[in-house]
Amino acid sequence: MCRRLVYVVCFIVVLSMARNASADLVAHWPFDEGSGTIVHDVIGNVNDGQLDGDTSFVAGYFSHAVSFDGDGDSIRWDDDIDLLDPGSAGFTATAWLNQGDGTSSHDYEFVVSKGNRTSGMIGWSIWTESGNLYVRCNADGTSTQRASQRFANLPANEWLHVALVIDRESAQIRGYLNGDNQGWTAGGGGPSSDSLSGWGDIDSNVSLVMGQRDDGNGTLLGIVDDVRMYDHTLSETEILGTMTGKLWPYAFGPDPKDGAMHHDTWVTLSWKPGQLAVSHDVYLGDNFDEVKEGAGDTFRGNQTTTFYVAGFPGFAYPEGLVPGTTYYWRIDEVNEADPNSPWKGDIWSFSIPPKTAYNPNPADGTEVPDPNTVKLSWTAGFGAILHTVYFGADFDEVDNATVGVPSGTASYSPGKLEKENVYYWRVDEFDALATHKGDTWTFTTPGAVGNPQPANNAADVGMNATLSWTPADSAASHQLYLGTDKAVVRNADTAAPEYKGSIALDAESYDPGLLEANTIYYWRVDEMDAQGNTVKGPIWIFTTGAFLLVDDFEAYTDDDAAGQAIWQTWIDGFGTADNGAQVGYLLPPYAEQTIVHGGGQSM
Repeated sequence: MCRRLVYVVCFIVVLSMARNASADLVAHWPFDEGSGTIVHDVIGNVNDGQLDGDTSFVAGYFSHAVSFDGDGDSIRWDDDIDLLDPGSAGFTATAWLNQGDGTSSHDYEFVVSKGNRTSGMIGWSIWTESGNLYVRCNADGTSTQRASQRFANLPANEWLHVALVIDRESAQIRGYLNGDNQGWTAGGGGPSSDSLSGWGDIDSNVSLVMGQRDDGNGTLLGIVDDVRMYDHTLSETEILGTMTGKLWPYAFGPDPKDGAMHHDTWVTLSWKPGQLAVSHDVYLGDNFDEVKEGAGDTFRGNQTTTFYVAGFPGFAYPEGLVPGTTYYWRIDEVNEADPNSPWKGDIWSFSIPPKTAYNPNPADGTEVPDPNTVKLSWTAGFGAILHTVYFGADFDEVDNATVGVPSGTASYSPGKLEKENVYYWRVDEFDALATHKGDTWTFTTPGAVGNPQPANNAADVGMNATLSWTPADSAASHQLYLGTDKAVVRNADTAAPEYKGSIALDAESYDPGLLEANTIYYWRVDEMDAQGNTVKGPIWIFTTGAFLLVDDFEAYTDDDAAGQAIWQTWIDGFGTADNGAQVGYLLPPYAEQTIVHGGGQSM
């Protein structure tokens, strides 16, 4: 191994050790004292809090908890607990809360906060107001850098787990209720959203308080248990782990992040260890199933360090990682003294960019809003130094072209385009050694056939899905093609089995019957005008899941006169003496529009 490589590897080791040294649970108050006036931070960082007012110990979600009576109770800390401020890796605060029946007379009640009101809320907070739950972060004490999320209609008389995640890298905050981010919306006054447009310094010399705000306002009527704080952003899986009240045994915090694009042919994988881990089993490969099962040569060994190098001579993939390849890795945490060991980790992935152009803009198969201002752009292929662009209105001509327009930047302006048309483009990348032919992408201009349902590139589509689309402005009828081979569907004519027939104008839908599970389907709609001219449509893609869609609840409206309200399909028992069931709300909007798994409505 050359001296330069030794230096690089040593540098990687130092960085990896430094990066993982502080990323951990930094404060934890389980409130299991049961008596007295002090709550102890069991992590050992001497972050002990003082009970003020009538704050008392009661039965909690786990063992003991602290009860606040809404009349000045609080737990307070010194003003200099700066390790509880979001660092470069972010921050997470979690707590269990029971707000009773939620009938407090206060406008807002603080569960936990670190900030003051001298010039706005400097810091972060978790609080309730009028039956809603809020998380907030303010980085400079003004309304210009405030981010807030709200969960509406907080359930009463229940133990609820709440988490605030502050992601410094993306300048975003996220709220979680019972481990779920669904149902949270922007809210809280001022320029509230999930994102901070810029970050100032969060003042470290402001008080940490539970049960009220630093200035004594916003006192809480409720019970709080098991408050934890982390100096990094927890994933949803990790938040679910904190809800158990136990130590987290699994590896977490992968670097590169799960799903990241890694722009080099070597990599240092690192992670944060589970709290029970003594050593780590490392799995790495380019086949998801093999990494999942630990098959083939994906097991790379057991080690005590929390980093692993690949893509160098003497390491895994000694000839380097391959451009255009996705790699999967998994860390199992090992502690031979624990009968539950090993703890099998999640499967993470990272990808090496391909040598071809990728990430087209406009995205493949979409419609551009204005044909006069189209500017094509893409992400350059790995190592590309020159791009050649091919553009036209015929797929075969563009796909087979050998003479294009050279470009030194990853963008191209095709000039003024026609409405109601389908265009194709391709980018070849030159990396000083070879030219790499790109995929041929497509987009449409306004007035062309579009708005495919299922949406282009949709995943997990029901096996009984119905296809629909918006017709072209000049369409008199449609010809539909459907199959599982992209090239075959693209080239199919009316004599091919992929041809599904002619469909009349104003009847833009097609029921293909029961589709295969977990299958990629390709389809196109050609438009015929009144003169019999045919315009070949773009290729659209969707992937089925292994389920039948019964009802996605998206079609219901508030028009009960037209029979479109949710309770007119899902008949309820409202008004029936021996049936207390009710579907939807008594007044519009009838369907639930905040708590949804996908789309805009649920039941």
